[in-house]
Amino acid sequence: MRYLVTGGAGFIGSHLVEWLLARGAAVTVIDDGSTGDFSNLRAVAHDARLTVIHGSVCDELVVDEACGNVDAVIHLAAAVGVRRILERQVASIVTNVRGTEVVLRAATAHGRLPLFIASTSEVYGKLERTPFSEDDDSVLGASRLHRWSYACSKLLDEFQALAYHRERGLPVVIGRFFNVTGPRQSGAYGMVLPRFCQAARSGHELEVHGDGAQSRCFLHVADAVAAIVALLACPAAVGEVVNIGGGEEISMRALAERVIATAGSSSRIRAVPYAEAFPQGGFEDMRRRVPDTRKLQRLTGWKQGLDLGAMIGDCLR
Repeated sequence: MRYLVTGGAGFIGSHLVEWLLARGAAVTVIDDGSTGDFSNLRAVAHDARLTVIHGSVCDELVVDEACGNVDAVIHLAAAVGVRRILERQVASIVTNVRGTEVVLRAATAHGRLPLFIASTSEVYGKLERTPFSEDDDSVLGASRLHRWSYACSKLLDEFQALAYHRERGLPVVIGRFFNVTGPRQSGAYGMVLPRFCQAARSGHELEVHGDGAQSRCFLHVADAVAAIVALLACPAAVGEVVNIGGGEEISMRALAERVIATAGSSSRIRAVPYAEAFPQGGFEDMRRRVPDTRKLQRLTGWKQGLDLGAMIGDCLR
């Protein structure tokens, strides 16, 4: 098999590329390095089956040419991280919406290539009932709060993908990722666990936004990669939206406490008001984000491997 992985130099993408190459596949990566890092591919950089294209997923010619030489596409490229979304508002919307449109067109033009598209739990918005299941409503905040532009852009990606499937027969599956963590994840764009672990290792304060009672569920990147591959190989998943996430809910304050305890750190926790954490404004948080992953399990037999304790230990190494 020959795969195109957009965003393949990113956190999830680089782990996926390694997994595919280790199993004999040929892989083409498109990445512009805006949030990814080509050093993430260092371990496989000399593999003859890897082709790396330094370019934008919004470049029609680049994407079209790459799709002409592969059997399947995994579209991970996107603007990521709340901080980046707020700081680069126009570019984030364009990357997410335009990039997905370009990939959909190219995959359709080259024989309706099987396509996995990465979406996000952000699309559930401020929905209060948990766990979130794939057919639940999206409850988004006001447009003046730019934080919701990311959710809206990814929701539009889903609408585009499903339209291409229904009208043009494109075999697409959409994965809604909840919080994924693991080696090579950067805290630069606001990802919480690497931020906490870096602070604990250095003895600095762990900054918890708001009251710290907001909760999340975490999934190791190896389990996320397994879900992507399983869904792409599952005929029953075509045309479906599927949650991909972990099963243990934890508040941000409790997570900070566990990181400190696991690291044996003398660090303290500091509560930071949202207005201080995001001085550019436009931010509103979700209180809980809990996935219902029964659909993923039913379709593919997927099961979560690493628990939260193992993920924290992995991040601290």
